[in-house]
Amino acid sequence: MPMRDVLAGLSVAGLMVPEAVAYAGIAGLAPGRALIAGIAGGLAYTAFGRSRFAIVSPTSSSAVILAAALSTLSATADMRDAMATAMTLAVGVMFAGLAAFRLGSLAGFISRPVLRGFALGLAVTIIIKQLPRLAGVPAPSGPIAFVVLALVREMADWHWGSIALGIAALAALLAVRRVRAIPGAFVVIVAGIALSSFVDLHRLGIALAGPASLVSPHIALPYGFDTWTRIAQLAAPITLIIFAESWGTVRDLALRHGDSLSPNRELGAIGIANCAAALFQGMPIGAGFSGCSANEAAGARSRWAAISASLCVLALAMMAGGLIARIPEPVLAAVVISALTHALSPAPLLRLFRLGRDQWIGLAAALGVLGLGVLDGMLVAIALSIAELLYRLSHPSVSELGRVDGGHDFIDVARHGNAARIPGVAIFRPNAPLFFANAETSLRAINNAARERAEPVLVLSLEESNDLDSTAVEALCEFARLLQSESRRLILARAHDRVRDVLVAAGREDLARGSTFSVADAAALALRDL
Repeated sequence: MPMRDVLAGLSVAGLMVPEAVAYAGIAGLAPGRALIAGIAGGLAYTAFGRSRFAIVSPTSSSAVILAAALSTLSATADMRDAMATAMTLAVGVMFAGLAAFRLGSLAGFISRPVLRGFALGLAVTIIIKQLPRLAGVPAPSGPIAFVVLALVREMADWHWGSIALGIAALAALLAVRRVRAIPGAFVVIVAGIALSSFVDLHRLGIALAGPASLVSPHIALPYGFDTWTRIAQLAAPITLIIFAESWGTVRDLALRHGDSLSPNRELGAIGIANCAAALFQGMPIGAGFSGCSANEAAGARSRWAAISASLCVLALAMMAGGLIARIPEPVLAAVVISALTHALSPAPLLRLFRLGRDQWIGLAAALGVLGLGVLDGMLVAIALSIAELLYRLSHPSVSELGRVDGGHDFIDVARHGNAARIPGVAIFRPNAPLFFANAETSLRAINNAARERAEPVLVLSLEESNDLDSTAVEALCEFARLLQSESRRLILARAHDRVRDVLVAAGREDLARGSTFSVADAAALALRDL
C-alpha cells in the first residue's frame, strides 16, 4: 500500500467520521449506521469500481431525501430502521439493474459544462449548510435560501465560542493543506477531541458530536408486496440523486486527471456497495462530492487511499467510539468546509465564457443546484443542455462550397477567399445531420440561396448525414421534385451507404444511383452533363 495513499486515506477518514455523524442525524438514524455504511460500502466499491478518487459513503443529498422518505411513513423506530435498510437494498438493486441493462449511457446526457456548474453549485450548497453548525444554531432543512435566511434571523443566538473554535479549526486546516504529508483533517479532529477531553466544552455551550457506535450486523427487513412497492417508489429518487451526484463527481475528477471510467461499471459498483451497506444495516451511499474532493486534494493516487480510509474509520469506530463522541460540532463543520474550498474556483465556468460555448448551461447548472436543490438543479441543467442541442440541430447553418485552387478540396466560400465557385454548378452543404426537425428548414434555405445563383445544377453535400429518417427522406424527395419542375438537376454528394439504401427503399433509385462519394466527383459529373 503506497504511503502517500495511506496518508490520503487518514486525511479522508478525518472527514468521513464527522460527515457520517452529521448525515445520520439528517436522516434521523443512529450515527453508527452511517459509519458502517461507509466502511462496508466503501470496501465493496473498491473491489469493483475504478475511480481512484471515489469515496463511497453517505452523502448529504441522499440523507436529506432519505429523511423525507422516512417521514412519510407512520412507523415505530424499529420499523423506520427496517425501512431504511430496505431502501438501501432497493437502491443497490436499482443501480445493479441500470448496470445490467447497460443504461450507463444515460450519463452521456450530463455534459461537461453541466458537471462543472454542478460541482460549483454543490460545493457552495454543502458549505452553506454547514454554517449553522459552525454558528452553534439549529440547522434548518430545505433550499440554501432558507438556510441563509434562518441563519440571519437567528443571528442573536449565534454562539461566538463555537464560531471562534470553528474558524480556528478551518484556519489550521487551510494552513496544513500545503503540506500533503500531513493528514490535516485527521490532525484537526484529534486536536478537537483533545480539547474537549481537557475542557468542558458542553458547559461552555459548544455542541459535541455524541456517541457513534457501530450497529450489529443483522438484517431487519419489512414484509409484504405492497410494502416493497412503496419502498421502491421511495428509493427511486434516492437512486436518481446518488446517480447524479456520484457520476457527476467521479466523471469530473476523471476528466480533470485524464482517467477513463465506464459508466456501467461504476453503476454496478455503487449498486454492490449499497447492497453491502444494507447487509450491515447501513444507509444509502454514493460517491459524495466532499469526500471525493478531499481524497483528490489529499493526493490520492489509487484506490488504496479509499481502502485505508475505510479501514481507519473501522478502527476508530471499534476502538475510539467514545472519542468520536467528543468531537466538537464546529470542528466537524470546519473539516467539511475545508474539504470543499478548492472546489469554489469559478475558473472552469470562466473558461466556458472565454470559449463562447455552453457558458449559460454551466451557469444554469450552478444556479439550479443553488436555487432548486441538487436533484432538481441537475435535471434542469440537463434539460437545458438537451434543449440547446436540439435548437442547434434544428437551426443548422448552410454553407456554399467552392473549389480550392482548382483541386479536389471544396470549402466554405464565405469564410475562405481562395474558394472559387464553379460556373453552372451551385454547391451547398447543411452543417448538421438532416432529420425531422431541420430537413425542411435547411432545404428551403438552400433552395432560396441557389435561386439567387440560378445555376442549372445543384450539388447537395450530405457529409454530415450518416442516415436519414422518414421525414428527412420525404423532404429530400420533395426538394428533388421541386428542382426538376424548375428544370434544375439535383446531385447528392458524399452520400453515405445508409442514405443510398433508404433512398432506394423510398423509390428514388435515380437519386441513389446518381449520387457520388465526393464533392469533386459531383462537380465533375455536373460539368460533364452541362
